[in-house]
Amino acid sequence: MAEITVVTDDITTLEVDAVVNAANPGLRGGGGVDGAIHRAAGPSLAEECRALMSRRAPLDPGEVVATPAGDLPARFVLHAVGPVWGAAPPHVQDEQLAHCYRRGVALAADLGCRSVAFPNISTGVYGFPKDRAAPVAVAALREALASRPEVAEVVLACFDEENERLTRAALA
Repeated sequence: MAEITVVTDDITTLEVDAVVNAANPGLRGGGGVDGAIHRAAGPSLAEECRALMSRRAPLDPGEVVATPAGDLPARFVLHAVGPVWGAAPPHVQDEQLAHCYRRGVALAADLGCRSVAFPNISTGVYGFPKDRAAPVAVAALREALASRPEVAEVVLACFDEENERLTRAALA
């Protein structure tokens, strides 16, 4: 099975095949990880997102789509729309969050990626409880990696020490 590592680092600087963006439903860029990825990738990422969204409705929680990565060291950005905490029953939101990680691994594999970096999806402004998100993410990744062995490395790029601690505990 793939190696899962946990770091507290800037996801935009990681040398992986794909980075996952904690995106909003319209892929418009924004704050947090989303804003950082859009700034680091340059204007071509916003252009790719606009073109993609001109052909479809906004994404639902749990959906993941890919674009080229612009100026990032990665080849692709996988835009995952996580749930906004409180918008649905907790068990539904757990499944939506898990789907972001499972679909992220599957899409990375479909694109020929051997390495992918994920942020702590939905644990920032979307308010998903960090202590609930970490075990959901780890379980979903383990499940996805078991069926997609071509993805050899997953980096969980935590924004803060609390997410890093909780994610490491979930991996133990």
